[in-house]
Amino acid sequence: MNHNTPLSPRPLSHLTDVQRRVLSANQLRAHGVSAARTAAQCLPGGPWQQLLPGVYVLHPGPATSEERLHAALMYAGWPAAGRAKAVPAQGQAPTAAPQAIVTGLAALALHRFSSAPPLLSLDRIEILVPRTRRLRSTGCVQLVRAHVMPGAEMITGVPVAPVPRALADAVAGLSDAHAVRRLLTEAVRCGHTEPAAIVRELTQARLLSRAHVVDAVDALLAEGRSIAEERLYTMVREHGLPDPLWNVDLRLPGGPHLGGLDAYWPDQAVAVELDTRAPRQGHEEEAALWSEYTRKREVLERLGITVVHITPRKLRVSSEQQAAVVRTALMASTDREPAAYVVVLPR
Repeated sequence: MNHNTPLSPRPLSHLTDVQRRVLSANQLRAHGVSAARTAAQCLPGGPWQQLLPGVYVLHPGPATSEERLHAALMYAGWPAAGRAKAVPAQGQAPTAAPQAIVTGLAALALHRFSSAPPLLSLDRIEILVPRTRRLRSTGCVQLVRAHVMPGAEMITGVPVAPVPRALADAVAGLSDAHAVRRLLTEAVRCGHTEPAAIVRELTQARLLSRAHVVDAVDALLAEGRSIAEERLYTMVREHGLPDPLWNVDLRLPGGPHLGGLDAYWPDQAVAVELDTRAPRQGHEEEAALWSEYTRKREVLERLGITVVHITPRKLRVSSEQQAAVVRTALMASTDREPAAYVVVLPR
């Protein structure tokens, strides 16, 4: 017996089909295959091949996209590397995250982006790992280091980065302005995520200094605004709310401009404003923009006008609940003092 001989060989029956075709050196040893036998099997013309350092495909010929994906994760230590504390998605509790996560274009392909290249056509598979991992990019694996690992979504049995993070990692490697715009637009148009989440990730990745990314973000924000407005129209129609005045400006008679609103019910003095903020300059600008929202709301409410703020995400995931909030505000208007007279103008 030598150091390559396993103490307790295990059968392969508990593994999935792809896991039986892609195994690490440690897994092979645990299944009774010595290092010498592994090397012999991988000789030219042999039945196996070494796809990455310490990772083997147990058949000749090209590896499939699924095999390459599993091999890349296995090289990065998944699942053996364990789990790390993750940054939770908005509204979710903190969770544990795998220490190797598919990101970039490969992740977008797994999220079923039609504008992302298919997995098999990708020369490199980007894998997100903690920045402290002592590991190098090699072969088809491009490592992306993260200060804090995001939460992961399990797709086809592998951990995949959330869409905003995957987009940022993909955009970092793209110089084609049309490709960047297609990816960002699809993310919002198909309901994968909201513009604010994308812009936040692009800002953190310091990608907004690139002109073609800024242009794509401008198109993204316009697209996101248009989609949010359409969802607001749909909410009013499908949940039986009375028709408001759409896209109006309010002014005091002979006085100053009070601000624009997305929907306004003048008889009930109730307004809806879509919160489509997507700041690009960090927390200070975000705070300043929120202060402007707050100032306008306070001015209107002092005049007796109830303002309901709705985010695009809430419109997407809880339209019925948002309609109930608006309906409650409309019904409560009968119990309030009449609002001050304001001039309503088209915006």
